[in-house]
Amino acid sequence: TVIDFQIDTLRKTALLLGLDAIGKFGIKLDSSPDRVNSGLLPVKDDGHAADNYGRLGLAAKMRVSKTELKVGELQPNLPTLVFSDIRLLPPAYQGASITSSEIPGLTLQAGHLTSTTLRNEAGESKLQALLGNKPQRQVSSDAFNYVGGDYAFNSNRTTVSAWHSRLEDIYEQNFFGLKHSVPVGSWVLGANLGYYDAQEEGRKLVGKVDNQAFFSLLSAKLGGHTFYAGYQGMYGDSPFPRVFLNVSALGNELPTYEFVSTHERSFQLRYDYDFAALGVPGLLASTRYVTGDNVKTGMGYEGKDRERDLDLSYTFQAAPLKGLGVRVRNAMARSNYRTDINENRLIISYTWTLF
Repeated sequence: TVIDFQIDTLRKTALLLGLDAIGKFGIKLDSSPDRVNSGLLPVKDDGHAADNYGRLGLAAKMRVSKTELKVGELQPNLPTLVFSDIRLLPPAYQGASITSSEIPGLTLQAGHLTSTTLRNEAGESKLQALLGNKPQRQVSSDAFNYVGGDYAFNSNRTTVSAWHSRLEDIYEQNFFGLKHSVPVGSWVLGANLGYYDAQEEGRKLVGKVDNQAFFSLLSAKLGGHTFYAGYQGMYGDSPFPRVFLNVSALGNELPTYEFVSTHERSFQLRYDYDFAALGVPGLLASTRYVTGDNVKTGMGYEGKDRERDLDLSYTFQAAPLKGLGVRVRNAMARSNYRTDINENRLIISYTWTLF
């Protein structure tokens, strides 16, 4: 269960003060010692998973005009640090951030994060790195710093992005992105393109980092139908780096496999349908398939992997359950160099306005 609410002063002054509160509480339904260390639940000294765990995080905020400063518990959603809610409890970070939208169409952000709360803990941890699918648990960083911006124009049909981030003494990473959509008759065509460039930084605690990643996700929408085709490539001699246990904005990253190993090339086909076109708003279906190869495994053979996901979700549109969402997801992932996975998820969310 995750509860997120905001309290803002409503006085008509130039300065607004407020408070964000993030409440998280997880309950164990079933677990035994042979099922621990999955990254889902905290593990006690006796080898058993905790029956429950939770956290309350606060962030003070101050807004002047269209510029806002936050200090405390944060959940940033950036191209270089994407907020993830795919597990039981979403992670959070501790630090400060500033967001400014003073210029129409331009949003600028910067931040300094010093610690994190992982998805399977209630306390705070040092920041660590993830290279490909391998955690670098032997070393930690004192801070993650970022600065960047997004500029939307062309009636918000086009957005360009530029970001720089640094996990101190481990790696630094640049991102450049382009999103564009255009109507063509009854169709709406779209493109989501991105390029990352990363290298080691400072004391180089995990050694050399050399990764360039490109992704493209093209879409075509007609009525309730949306078709996607994507390509993603890893270049350089290292896998894709990120902050430990975070996801990324890469076009081919799925809930189970990331397709970010050294030299990996991957392709995606996806189809979504919005049943609002048939008079059933709130009902959505999605299926996607990604296959990757050319992985440098270091074991004398080429690595290959593939994943197929099926999603069906419904959000209630009318009272008394308005805002209640139910999603069922089935995933199948196969690889010749990492663990095969079969997975079913039931995700329930509820969004409501307190006042």
